[in-house]
Amino acid sequence: MDILYFCPMWGSEHMELPGFIKRVINTGYDGVEIAIPFDKKFELELRTLLDKTGLKLIGHQHLPPKNETVDEYIDRLEGFFEYLISFNPILIYSHTGRDFFSFVDNCRIIERIDKISAESEVKNIHETHRGRFNFSTYTSDFYFRKYPDLKIAADLSHWCCVSESLLEDQEEFLQEAFRRSEHIHARVGYSQSAQINHPGAPENKKMLERHLSWWKSIIAIRRAENRDYFPITTEFGPEPYMPTLPFSKTPVADQWELNLLMKEYLKKNL
Repeated sequence: MDILYFCPMWGSEHMELPGFIKRVINTGYDGVEIAIPFDKKFELELRTLLDKTGLKLIGHQHLPPKNETVDEYIDRLEGFFEYLISFNPILIYSHTGRDFFSFVDNCRIIERIDKISAESEVKNIHETHRGRFNFSTYTSDFYFRKYPDLKIAADLSHWCCVSESLLEDQEEFLQEAFRRSEHIHARVGYSQSAQINHPGAPENKKMLERHLSWWKSIIAIRRAENRDYFPITTEFGPEPYMPTLPFSKTPVADQWELNLLMKEYLKKNL
């Protein structure tokens, strides 16, 4: 099974798209992960560049917060999914629902996404993320029990932050999450944040190795299924995920370099 590495555009939005794509290719990524904006110039450039370069695409569904009803949320969601699907991504990962929506309403949203996925034949999965329906292991379990085939993008750093732990006492939940993981966001979190300051720092060794053990478990499950490939996005983010110095707001590390470091670390260890 090939492991494909994706570069997030998150944190590089200041760049012109052709320059970003060139940088992605020059640093050895297999594809890009983008929350594609509704911008005609960007859209046309992206379609052209994907066709020209052969880079693979992962689409990101992220609806900005808005005071709205659940039905209005679903309407916005459908429109965004239709737009992302038109780019023919290998998958779309979704920031699905809200942590304050009811179980019934989040289920309505999940079922609508599943219907869109079935109709389009584009795989849609749900990222484990703060603020969404699956913001913790405990809440996720209710949905796992209801939907045996529900799939996730594993960003387990969020569960660390929510539970203020490295999930040492939640192994049963983790094993179920591994079974459902179709994509990994390779960012390392800890008890107080979804992102450590630097994965190479010796004080972060325990956190890095704990996350690596989870990723290895996921990869082993998918390899046993004889998959052709598995996608991983190195997803250390910019401010405010990236810690900064007071007053100057200078980032304590370079986001791009951290993601390159993670890519090489994973190639060596996975």
